Amino acid sequence: MPFPQIDPVLIQIGPLAIRWYALAYIFGILAAWRYASAMISRPGLWGSRAPPVDKTGLEDLVLWITLGIIVGGRLGHVFFYTPAILVTDPLEVFRVWNGGMSFHGGCLGVLVAVGVFVRRRALDLFSLGDMVCAVVPIGLFLGRIANFINGELWGRPTDLPWAMIFPAAGPEPRHPSQLYEAALEGIVLFLVLRWATHRAGLLSRPGVTAGLFFVGYGLFRILVETVREPDFYMPAFPLGLTMGMILSLPMVLFGAWLVRRGLAAGPDASPR
Repeated sequence: MPFPQIDPVLIQIGPLAIRWYALAYIFGILAAWRYASAMISRPGLWGSRAPPVDKTGLEDLVLWITLGIIVGGRLGHVFFYTPAILVTDPLEVFRVWNGGMSFHGGCLGVLVAVGVFVRRRALDLFSLGDMVCAVVPIGLFLGRIANFINGELWGRPTDLPWAMIFPAAGPEPRHPSQLYEAALEGIVLFLVLRWATHRAGLLSRPGVTAGLFFVGYGLFRILVETVREPDFYMPAFPLGLTMGMILSLPMVLFGAWLVRRGLAAGPDASPR
């Protein structure tokens, strides 16, 4: 199956290029903000607790999270995947327009941003974390679609009927692993968390929804890593592991702890 050859640049105005990848970040943040706002507008979702933040606080939180995504995502890419540039070209760290963002780095950046935000405002970390994690799959879906449009992060060679020939990956048909991730990390994980927040009443058990996110993302990422082509500059890890697998395993363990902790604490009240 040939690659659809979508131009990564949506609009070019002189030296200014508006790229699908940048729009994925922008619309992902805006859509997540809107969804979070809708959640805090329904206090019945939170049991006996009030929503973890009001709409004014949410506006401030979005700024903190955006900073965490950009700084954490870039530094994560550098330290996890391309640490050599710290020696060969340290200024490349700041050239974010050249590409190179890591989800796991962005996740750590958001954790730090949320932690600082919570400390400054004396909020409930676990309840706020539930809200933040519930909206993340929106951005993940858009980001993986943008990866596909860019023709990057392709999968390993395969003879499956839906395999694609990516222009930058040679003549072999490959797994469209970006679409696998968009479906699993984006759509499926969003639906699981939507069930947790709007059907199962799990926002009344702080930390459980966040835990489900970490477990779900970690397992889905590990699964897709089995068919995703590792970056050529990465070393060969033992047991067939990849950097994505290694970074995702702690997420699964951390998420399992959050779920166990939240369920053991019991609900604040039955959801209304």
